[in-house]
Amino acid sequence: MKDHSLKREVLLFSGLLLLVLLIMSVMGSAYGIRMLVEAACYSLIALGLTMQWGYAGLFNAGILGFIAVGGFMSMLFSYPVNEDFWHSDMPAQLGMVVLKAAVGIAIIYALAKSARWGMPKRLQTPLLVIVSAIVYLMLVNILDPVTRTIESEAGFIGGFGFPVWTGWTGWIVGGALAGTIAYFIGHICLGLRSDYLAIATLGIAEIIKAFLKNADWLTRGILTVSPLPWPVPEPVDVGFVLARALYLSVIVCLIVVTYFLLQRALHSPWGRMMRAIRDNEISSLAMGKDVNKRRLQVFVLGSVLMGIGGAALTTFNGIFDPSGFIPLNHTFLIWVMVILGGAGNNRGAIFGAVFVYIIWTMSEPVALVIFDLVRDLGEKWFSWQAPADLDSRALQARVFVIGLIITMVLRYAPKGLIPEKIAQHS
Repeated sequence: MKDHSLKREVLLFSGLLLLVLLIMSVMGSAYGIRMLVEAACYSLIALGLTMQWGYAGLFNAGILGFIAVGGFMSMLFSYPVNEDFWHSDMPAQLGMVVLKAAVGIAIIYALAKSARWGMPKRLQTPLLVIVSAIVYLMLVNILDPVTRTIESEAGFIGGFGFPVWTGWTGWIVGGALAGTIAYFIGHICLGLRSDYLAIATLGIAEIIKAFLKNADWLTRGILTVSPLPWPVPEPVDVGFVLARALYLSVIVCLIVVTYFLLQRALHSPWGRMMRAIRDNEISSLAMGKDVNKRRLQVFVLGSVLMGIGGAALTTFNGIFDPSGFIPLNHTFLIWVMVILGGAGNNRGAIFGAVFVYIIWTMSEPVALVIFDLVRDLGEKWFSWQAPADLDSRALQARVFVIGLIITMVLRYAPKGLIPEKIAQHS
């Protein structure tokens, strides 16, 4: 059984390698390496999802939000400093708003914990709601004039302008911020059913996107921020192929380290406990396991990986565009990658991410070739006049192909092409 599984994995990865080589020979090395870099970034995100879904059975429908947070922090750390902003009194005004927000949050937190000091519950809850509303309205009232001043006089606050070689620190901070947001979401929702978690994460993701899209003073909104510097030599210095190859090597190193750590965690007592909680929550509770706390751990760790992957992907694309984060590309596609590869199997997640992204990328050019062939043969043999918008329909072919693939996989390999390996003990 073990040999059969190993042979299957070798065949699948060998076929994937041949597919990559074929694309590079047809489309060129620069195109092929770019595709691999983006697929590698998606692999990191897929590893985060396989932690949440494969290890613990947590249904995260808000992957988009964590990717966007990672991308934003990457932009904030690496983009050059806006002199118009920093050489004015606007940073001091903004700092005062942040200070007042911190005081307001501290008051709300103290009220939330006031039951420990003897405040009756029936008084605590309405008081907490009223104070939270007052703090929010006050913050909005003092933040609005400051943001209007920033937008009119400086455009936006710009970035921190960290040295290029430290650009990856924005990735780490982006992952940490994504994990922090996941902590608060999970702290509230993980005690509920999985469908409530899906609804909550979906809502939070849309809130994050709406905030980034409308906070012009912070992100330039729909005007986008570009170009974002890379943490490796850029194409203008060393050429497209070498620059992309260097970027790919950085991401591959990151994946190798992440894979090693995840494998260690998966086969440790912690990993076995997570699978036990996923498979039988009641038995785990009876064994004295703190189910919600363990789920919160894996939810936060998976979100950290999503944030790092989102930061790496945004940096590589060289542009931060809040409108560019869409559920089809940044949530649905990643679910397809994990389901096709095999939930709960790290190699399956990496295989699924690379394979699905290749299919996603190549569907349009392949569809264009097929459409051209059909148009030529139709005109030649049947005097058929193709619709004028036939080429524009090629873009939709990728959705059809992905839908067809996921249907076939669910029908013939419901556990994925590289399913989870469960150790059997006699």
